[in-house]
This record gives sequence, C-alpha cells and structure tokens, in this order.
Amino acid sequence: MNTIIGKDTVITGTVDVKGALRVDGSVKGKIICSDCVTIGTTGTVEAEVESKTAIVAGKMLGNIVTSEKVELQTNCEMDGDLRTKSLVIEQGAIFCGACNMKDTKPDLGFLPPAEKPEKLKTPEKVGAFNKNNKK
Repeated sequence: MNTIIGKDTVITGTVDVKGALRVDGSVKGKIICSDCVTIGTTGTVEAEVESKTAIVAGKMLGNIVTSEKVELQTNCEMDGDLRTKSLVIEQGAIFCGACNMKDTKPDLGFLPPAEKPEKLKTPEKVGAFNKNNKK
C-alpha cells in the first residue's frame, strides 16, 4: 500500500496517487490512481474513481472506471455506475447502478472464435477429403 487515508481523515478535492490507495476515512471529489483503490469497511467515498482495479468494502457513492477489475465485497454499499473488464460481486454486497463491460475486451487467455466459413462444403468434397486422408 503506497497511500492510506486513515479512519478519522476527511479529504475534499482531487486525490492523485501513483501506486495503491486505501481509504478508511472519507474522500469527496475525485480519485485518480495508477494501481488499486481499496475502500475499507470504515471508508466512505463520494467521488469519481479512475484506477487499474478497485475493491469496495465500505460505502461508495459515485462512478468507478477501471482498466482491469472491480470487486464489491460482502458488506459494501455501491451507488453508482461501473465501467470495467471484470466484475466480482460477493453475496451480501449492495449495488445500485449500471455496469458496462462491452467497450472493454478482457484478455482471458482464450483463443478468439474462429471465423465462420462462407460456404459449407458439399458432401462430395467432404467425402473426397476423407478418402484422401485415410491410412
């Protein structure tokens, strides 16, 4: 963790962090983070969040945009929209908003789907193919 905003700390404005950020206090405004933003169970954020990943365990009011993943943990309250590649919502989490994953394409390591052939092979060509390849 590079930066920790403590339980009794209140920040109003823009927070720009290189590295990871944990919020156990209160932030109002905007959060820009190059790594992971974690909102702890005592954390309250009323802000727009831009980061690589986000973990919400406390209260979040505002939109989150991540390049990788958003995780909404068991007792969190999330009121806002999400834009991310991957979303995890644990049982017990409260999420009121919309999620857009369409504009981002996750890299899951799978091969891309094969292109559909324009024309199906005729039975004659299929039979000829099978005869030539028999041992």
